[in-house]
Amino acid sequence: MRKKPNIFTSFIRYNTIAIIATAFDFGSFMLFNDVLNFWYVLSSFLGSLIGGITAFLLNRNWAFIAIDKKIKTQAIKYLMVWGGSITLNTYGLYLLVENSDLTEVISKMIVAVFVGVVYNFLMARFFVFK
Repeated sequence: MRKKPNIFTSFIRYNTIAIIATAFDFGSFMLFNDVLNFWYVLSSFLGSLIGGITAFLLNRNWAFIAIDKKIKTQAIKYLMVWGGSITLNTYGLYLLVENSDLTEVISKMIVAVFVGVVYNFLMARFFVFK
């Protein structure tokens, strides 16, 4: 069995995976929306799904090396965290846009980075892949 990485190594790997998963998400969205002419909402959903699955598998196998645990249990926990992440991103965006002079895009970037680095990482490290 491979040795579990320390928290710093997991953090670096986790954020590297976040970039990869985001590329899969946006790449899939563009493929479905621009090339295959799917409805943009369906394209966004499919991109998010592909990005999320990519992140789950890479985090399980590389960032946290939690392959000795049951994948079904981890997947359920991951879905719970993913739901929380979507909620935090949505409400955080709303609150920042409504209570500041920042644009939607800048607000979304700020909230996404904060939620991703703090909530998502800590929940993945200490709940999903502990």
